[in-house]
Amino acid sequence: MITQASTSVARDRIAAAYSPDLIGRLAHQLADQLKSHFQMVMRSNGNVLNWNVPAVNLACAHQHLEQEQIEADPTHPDFAEQVGQRFASLVQTILDRSHNLHDPRYIGHQVPASSPLAALFDAVGSATNQVMAIYEMGPWASAVERSVVEAVGEQIGLTRGEFAGLITHGGSLANLTGLLTARNVRLAQSWESGVARPGRPPVLVVHADAHYGITRSAGILGIGTQQVIRAPLDERRRMEPRQLDQLLTDLRNASTPVVAVAACACATPIGAFDPLPDIVEVCRKHDVWLHVDAAHGGAAAFSDRYRHLVAGLADADSFICDAHKMMFVPALCAFVFYRNPSHRFEAFRQDAPYLFDPTTPGDTADFDSGLTTIECTKRAAAYGLWGLWSLFGRQLFADLVDTTFDLGRRFAEILHEAHDFECLYEPQCNIVVFRYIPDELRNSPPQQVGEFNRRIRRRLIESGEFYIVQTNINGIGALRITIINPLTTEDHLRGLLDAIRQTARDISSSRPPLAD
Repeated sequence: MITQASTSVARDRIAAAYSPDLIGRLAHQLADQLKSHFQMVMRSNGNVLNWNVPAVNLACAHQHLEQEQIEADPTHPDFAEQVGQRFASLVQTILDRSHNLHDPRYIGHQVPASSPLAALFDAVGSATNQVMAIYEMGPWASAVERSVVEAVGEQIGLTRGEFAGLITHGGSLANLTGLLTARNVRLAQSWESGVARPGRPPVLVVHADAHYGITRSAGILGIGTQQVIRAPLDERRRMEPRQLDQLLTDLRNASTPVVAVAACACATPIGAFDPLPDIVEVCRKHDVWLHVDAAHGGAAAFSDRYRHLVAGLADADSFICDAHKMMFVPALCAFVFYRNPSHRFEAFRQDAPYLFDPTTPGDTADFDSGLTTIECTKRAAAYGLWGLWSLFGRQLFADLVDTTFDLGRRFAEILHEAHDFECLYEPQCNIVVFRYIPDELRNSPPQQVGEFNRRIRRRLIESGEFYIVQTNINGIGALRITIINPLTTEDHLRGLLDAIRQTARDISSSRPPLAD
């Protein structure tokens, strides 16, 4: 039975959760906590990775959910103070148990130390819940998205003022959207009738080191993961145009439909940029759709020094670029671009009369993001990028690319100077792959060296001293860094080598030698 008292309590609780005064108070608290946090982290006064096993973190998270609730009485003199104290405790728990990407010793995955200023613009969108699908639900968010789509597209080489893209949540979803468009264009009626048809099944030709999301897309799109053909690579792990030409010739002679060729700028394992102008020429010769995963490397277009790496990108039929990678904004903000602007409407051929109003005035229907993306409710993902660009201009993104790419090349030089390290490939960007090979393992089997490097990495990251990642090169373990924190310096990288050496000594002194 609903009583007046229970209704009153519920109303008090709702009022507390929506109180402008409380919002202001906690926002000020948060600002002070974040300031202290970033001061500590950027000075490396703590762990990079606050490591705990999953069970420990889960128990802590549950503990906070189960604590006694604060009496929701905004009129009580101690209410705001109690909420403030608990809020500060919860925020501090998040900070103390999270990964500190803004520590200069974070040189791990392709997830940046994003500009916290961009996050403030994102916070405005989150706090006011600005969403998109149709223009009238998010008029300013829609305008902001269109402005940055046009600006980034023009920087990469698309026609000025032409709206030839969209923003979606992450590179995997962006690649899926671009390849879905390719499927719908190249396999007529596949959206309506499916991909099954007489003759040989269609295939997707991909860079052999392409991100796993490309193969995942093939499964989702009904092409099938077994119909993914990996294109040959050259000695620098780039797609080889002449062998691609021969592969497409063989497929045409066998009457095998090709949905698309998926190239990379750059590929994840070592940061290899495909020679796009040559690949564009090959694909046009065979009348094959070219899609390019430029999630990491697309931002090189902002740099005078590194723009050559993405020459030809704008000539692809579709390509993606993640602003939450090398444009240093918080996740997620991923672009999908099309050479032909009308192709952005080919991915999803549907009608939703409860959303899209035919009486909408002017050209607002062209701003309805729900026509071009998988998401219906979509957050205002462009606010952070728009705000950062509006504050500092486009040169900031060139600075970020130049600083991190330059340091990647400098790290390769440092590795070459060290007798006990091996740089496996000359880096084209800020991704560097290498191995530590102490004298006692110099003549050991490659698998043993690779396993030893994996052990080093695991112990190193759990110590909190540095954060790096690992990979396989020709089936052998290796260490991999992405210099994606612009606060990292050469001194930090030299410190990494010393830390690897010390970690190796600790392992050797505490464990029996690895068996051959």
